[in-house]
Amino acid sequence: MPDPAALAAPALRDRFATTLRSLLPDTAAPAPGPGPDPYRYADDLLARWAEPQRRYHTTAHLTAVLDRVDTLAAYAADPALVRLAAWFHDAVYRPDRSENEERSARLAERALPEAGLSAAGTAEVARLVRLTAGHATAPGDRNGAVLCDADLAVLASAPDAYAAYTTAVREEYGFVPDPEFRAGRAAVLEQLLALPALFRTPYGEREWEARARANMAAELRGLTA
Repeated sequence: MPDPAALAAPALRDRFATTLRSLLPDTAAPAPGPGPDPYRYADDLLARWAEPQRRYHTTAHLTAVLDRVDTLAAYAADPALVRLAAWFHDAVYRPDRSENEERSARLAERALPEAGLSAAGTAEVARLVRLTAGHATAPGDRNGAVLCDADLAVLASAPDAYAAYTTAVREEYGFVPDPEFRAGRAAVLEQLLALPALFRTPYGEREWEARARANMAAELRGLTA
């Protein structure tokens, strides 16, 4: 059976290249040289997203977040920068480490200037990546609201998809004994449920909030039973 990640890679490569090129200056004018190849950066990122320790944070998650950013694009101040942040937000991922978002942001800060992105654009992408560590967006942060809502939308999945999500998360943390995992996961759910709102865009509030809370409450009951 073909590897779904391998089948998705060509389309994802094109999505990255299109997004990056849309942010580079004077892309329609003749260039003095070939410039950086955006596909080289896409391939590096896709290799990272396909690492064997991943079970949930895979290219399937990347694709889902990109698709949700597209759904929410009208709410963003700069959708293209949000899409780049989606590419980088879990590009560095080790389940046994707590600094994944910071390391992913630093990767963006190294790669994107080399790829031709402006200093301001790079700084915004890195800021958005760091924001996914806690998904706490300030009022008026349109880009942050779109990225965080896109990342958290899995919580509003249909029951079967939500069960697959929780199974994949458990597999990523397979090295953690069950009692410790259940306690840690319950703490995460309680923290999220205590937020006044999970989603900050009007679409997320309308379409995802209630279902996400119901899913998490049911999962929490199962963990603490």
